[in-house]
Amino acid sequence: QVQLVESGGGLVQPGGSLRLSCAASGIPLSIYTMNWYRQAPGKQRELVATFTSDYRTNYTDSVKGRFTISRDNAKNTVNLQMNSLKPEDTAVYLCNAVRSRFNQYYWGQGTQVTVSS
Repeated sequence: QVQLVESGGGLVQPGGSLRLSCAASGIPLSIYTMNWYRQAPGKQRELVATFTSDYRTNYTDSVKGRFTISRDNAKNTVNLQMNSLKPEDTAVYLCNAVRSRFNQYYWGQGTQVTVSS
């Protein structure tokens, strides 16, 4: 059974930092494209960052220079380091594993990030 479990969310002041982690069981994350999405109330789900199986990364413009996605193969986790957080970063952050060639798509339950003073 495949499970993705996010952790690390919480309440932080503007300008602060959080580190999200997505731990996987049942699949080796190294062969998947890993994505972090976020969804704020009343808004569409947004792709925030991507880490491919061949170590390429991509970020949405609003987080470039502030967020860093990484993968730890030994721990089978994907992390999202978020610095200089802004109130508009407030959302539920979800981990997603994709191997589209094999029609494999997995989601975690999400972790809440709230940026507020």
